[in-house]
Amino acid sequence: MKAGDELPPLEIAVTRTLIVAGALASRDYQDVHHDPELARSKGSPDIFMNILTTNGLVGRYLTDHFGPAAVLRKVAIRLGAPNYPGDTMVLRGRVEEVVGDTAVVRVTGDNGIGRHVSGTVTLTVPTAAADGNGAVPPGGAG
Repeated sequence: MKAGDELPPLEIAVTRTLIVAGALASRDYQDVHHDPELARSKGSPDIFMNILTTNGLVGRYLTDHFGPAAVLRKVAIRLGAPNYPGDTMVLRGRVEEVVGDTAVVRVTGDNGIGRHVSGTVTLTVPTAAADGNGAVPPGGAG
């Protein structure tokens, strides 16, 4: 792992089920995340993903890449274009800085109407590859 490394993109199908399940799992009962008619009455063309679901997907993207021993220390993201059902979000990442076992990764997520999410994630990644203590080499579990 070094500054400038690009992470492979991850495509996520934005389904109605993902949006509703993410909202319920994060106890976000706002109607715009599960009721299309009420979402439309508030000016949205459909229900849309909440930030907590996006936050979780960004975390999954990084731990899928760096392995289960990676620990997210700070997630600082902001949302832009909403994720509506039927779209696809593509997450991308680039290692910005590495100090010891800590890295800062810039993450973006784009969908069919623009940039859904952007920000940085600070994480620690054990570097003792295959040391018998469960550490996973940076770049993934395999």
